[in-house]
Amino acid sequence: MDVMVLTAEGLPLVAQSWADPVPGPGEVLIRVTACGVCRTDLHVVDGDLPPLRRPIVPGHEIVGRVTALGAGVSHLALGERVGVGWLGRSCQACPYCREDRENLCDDPEFTGYTRNGGFATHAVADARFAYPLGEVGEDAALAPLLCAGLIGWRSLVMAGEGRRLGLYGFGAAAHILTQVARWQGRDVYAFTRSGDAQAQDFARRMGAVWAGGSDEAPPEPLDAAIIFAPVGALVPAALKAVRKGGRVVCGGIHMSDIPSFPYRWLWEERQVLSVANLTRRDAADFLALARRVGIHTQTVSYPLARANDALDDLRSGRLSGAAVLIPPA
Repeated sequence: MDVMVLTAEGLPLVAQSWADPVPGPGEVLIRVTACGVCRTDLHVVDGDLPPLRRPIVPGHEIVGRVTALGAGVSHLALGERVGVGWLGRSCQACPYCREDRENLCDDPEFTGYTRNGGFATHAVADARFAYPLGEVGEDAALAPLLCAGLIGWRSLVMAGEGRRLGLYGFGAAAHILTQVARWQGRDVYAFTRSGDAQAQDFARRMGAVWAGGSDEAPPEPLDAAIIFAPVGALVPAALKAVRKGGRVVCGGIHMSDIPSFPYRWLWEERQVLSVANLTRRDAADFLALARRVGIHTQTVSYPLARANDALDDLRSGRLSGAAVLIPPA
């Protein structure tokens, strides 16, 4: 199989050819047809996250077809289209797993971080964490749902049911979440880099009722805000933007340090929450909802061999929507 491999942080991915893997018990082999490029992939490649395994094949927004079944796998079929996300395995034995909080598992595996991911022509996945996708929708369009969509959905649930929702950082996750929020009857306020007219226009096209710089105040207090940009200074900015009793949800796996801020910005029962990973229940709920909403993802496709270009475009903010890698057939 063809792979794009990270050998050390800060270095470009390297194209290599590996022997085709064989799925073990409880696993499936997937022929990858599309793999989204997520900001978490950037954090892995750039060394923002601890380097837990090297070499590693990044990529955790995988869409593909099952080509081999490991022993004991009976709920998936050969040729079935499936998706694989960030949480690649949970132990099912620790206190968090027993409490249906497997996103906080004490002994997890993460796709494209601690187990090889989808920047490849093939990937092996734990069959319990391979989600049937059906036959509706194009592979590239579905790929961003597997992380940008899932993490966005978990963040939205944690934000509560308030009508006025602020989204800080308008990329892959926000452009999906805006469609869900609008379908639910909420008003979305989009915050981008100061002066980024392109991103603000994109947000309005996706349904935001207002778009401006992250240094601006919204025209009215927000019920909740979700921060997707990995910028700690946005936490106090969002706290100032939410009403009394409002929530600020940090939706990323990595964020720069949060600066000190006056207690009065937190007072009056405002809350700051973080989202960690996701669960299979999140996937079941969101993927079913996405079909009802009719989510349209805006994607830019790259050949697998241009994975470094896709990462560079994401890193520099040149993308509107989501980057997706397409392996050779």
